[in-house]
Amino acid sequence: MESWRAVDVPSLPGAGQPLRLHDTATGEVRPVAAGRDARMYVCGITPYDATHLGHAATYLTFDLVNRVWRDAGHRVHYVQNVTDVDDPLLERAVATGQDWREIAARETELFRADMTALRVLPPEHYVGAVEAIPLVVELIERLKAAGNAYEVAGDLYFPVHADPRFGAVSGLDRDQMLALFAERGGDPDRPGKKDPLDCLLWQTARPDEPAWDSSLGHGRPGWHIECTAIALHHLGGPLDVQGGGRDLVFPHHEMGAAQAHVVTGEWPYARHYVHAGLVGLDGEKMSKSRGNLVFVSRLREQGEEPGAVRLALLAHHYRADWEWTGADLDTARRRLAAWRSAVAAPAGPDAGPLLAAVRERLADDLDAPGALRAVDRWAEEVRLRGGRDDRAPALVRATVDALLGVPL
Repeated sequence: MESWRAVDVPSLPGAGQPLRLHDTATGEVRPVAAGRDARMYVCGITPYDATHLGHAATYLTFDLVNRVWRDAGHRVHYVQNVTDVDDPLLERAVATGQDWREIAARETELFRADMTALRVLPPEHYVGAVEAIPLVVELIERLKAAGNAYEVAGDLYFPVHADPRFGAVSGLDRDQMLALFAERGGDPDRPGKKDPLDCLLWQTARPDEPAWDSSLGHGRPGWHIECTAIALHHLGGPLDVQGGGRDLVFPHHEMGAAQAHVVTGEWPYARHYVHAGLVGLDGEKMSKSRGNLVFVSRLREQGEEPGAVRLALLAHHYRADWEWTGADLDTARRRLAAWRSAVAAPAGPDAGPLLAAVRERLADDLDAPGALRAVDRWAEEVRLRGGRDDRAPALVRATVDALLGVPL
């Protein structure tokens, strides 16, 4: 599957600081143990509807990780998937009378367009679930050969307690796991399972649903094994960052880690589990199932500048849960106008301290709001007192573009 096109990222003088991030598994903000090569896997969309602001906030989070790493001199290996066959997509196809493949192709292309508009750096590998089926089958065969897969009425399941560390990613107790598993696509009440939390690896073909021939029979992959197979194939282990929205901590990231631990014999699967907060609207999490969505594409169609949308999202810390209002865009438009006015001046205050401040804020668990405030202060200084450094506006323009992804 094709990724979206890359944007040029300005070079900055010097080098950025080592990145520190919050790790869900330990509950601590600590250095990301990235060597010269930094490896990141971020779970992608299920393309049955357009990109909403909750999606956008998540992918901007990991765009910042990418940018901070690059600024610090790392070679970034970034992989993202597309779950282009799964129950929500098939349900949407039935409800609308459309072919599931047409929906997936259309919404994936719209997602690419939204990411391009928001200047999100593209993944090195952008991989669909359908094209990854051979990788999934190979990984399941390895689990089977080691006795870590079993059958229920033709379907294959992974026994989660084959991994003695199961639960270490989320830190949840069993009752919490069972509740979330039922809520987020699991089937804890299915008869014949060894444990209610065991997750689906391969689903045998159902009437009127897509299926593929394989050594496992005619069927399709489960959700969790898809990401595990793609990440292990393209990045190996351990990952430096496994990322996604906070609603993926359990079961998705917990299950993926357990599968990887069992099949590779290596621990941890990821050194950092990094999760973005949830964006709400009208008092509820923004989600397709609730229908309370603000779409990036709709905002673009209404003439909103993507840079302003990006600034509106970056004004909230990535780990915070928050609620979208029209005031977010109003503030972002004013901020963007003030910054552009400042860099259009013939000179300004020395921008070296600003570059250092933005680097320092982003390296500290992606404090984007703090970075925005640093640029605000520089722009206000230009408005009030001007400056004598005719190179400063260009350096500020490059700083904001390279590290925050906003063109001025």
